[in-house]
Amino acid sequence: MSKSKFDLGGKVALVTGGNGGIGLGMAEALAEAGADVCIWGRNPEKNGMAEKKLNASGRRILALPCDVSDEKQVEDNFARTLEVMGRVDACFANAGIGTSTTPFHEMSIDEWRKMFGINMEGVFFTFRSAVRHMMQQGDGGSLVVTSSLSARSGLPRGQHYAATKAGVIAMIRGLAVEYARYGVRANAILPGWIETEMTAGFFSRDKVKKNVLPRVPQRRWGVPTDFGAIAVYFASDASVYHTGDAVMIDGGYSCF
Repeated sequence: MSKSKFDLGGKVALVTGGNGGIGLGMAEALAEAGADVCIWGRNPEKNGMAEKKLNASGRRILALPCDVSDEKQVEDNFARTLEVMGRVDACFANAGIGTSTTPFHEMSIDEWRKMFGINMEGVFFTFRSAVRHMMQQGDGGSLVVTSSLSARSGLPRGQHYAATKAGVIAMIRGLAVEYARYGVRANAILPGWIETEMTAGFFSRDKVKKNVLPRVPQRRWGVPTDFGAIAVYFASDASVYHTGDAVMIDGGYSCF
């Protein structure tokens, strides 16, 4: 029997922000599909818990502390990832911070710059290291960024967040065009209303449940495991002709 195109055996996936939420949901599915997985996260305790959980897959798992807004940390961690894992075939730039409750007219430049430092520059640093490696590796690879529904819809009190999430889609399109000749493909995933540790407080509000949830055709919030299949697809050989795309995973919210 021939190997399934979705079999990730022999591949290595890197997931930033992989110690919780959507990132961990992706990492779990990638490991279950046969990939060796490296996760980066700022919280050592969460890294350890995620690493223990992923070890149950029987794959090689590596967890490294990393603040993706720090250029040197990203470069050092990518080098360490290669030292231990040998290669990176799929790089998921998922690390990021969420929006705030600050009105736009009261937002400070420090708050604006912090958002861009992590959500935009962090993706730039991560993908730059990944592209350099994939070009040298010689057999291509997959770049995937976690964007957001807010890249396409108005987000009050979160214009800086939405701007970063729209910006990474533009980055992905440029990467898809520039590096296709090296076998590198680049795509974005746009989550809708997803319940994670980061969003739990917001989703618990009665007003949110009353006004937002009825607009989700599937009548539930998304969960991290909803992103496992798309992660496996983009890391696999099944997606070798799929690049420059932005895939919405929102339970139908954006079309209702």
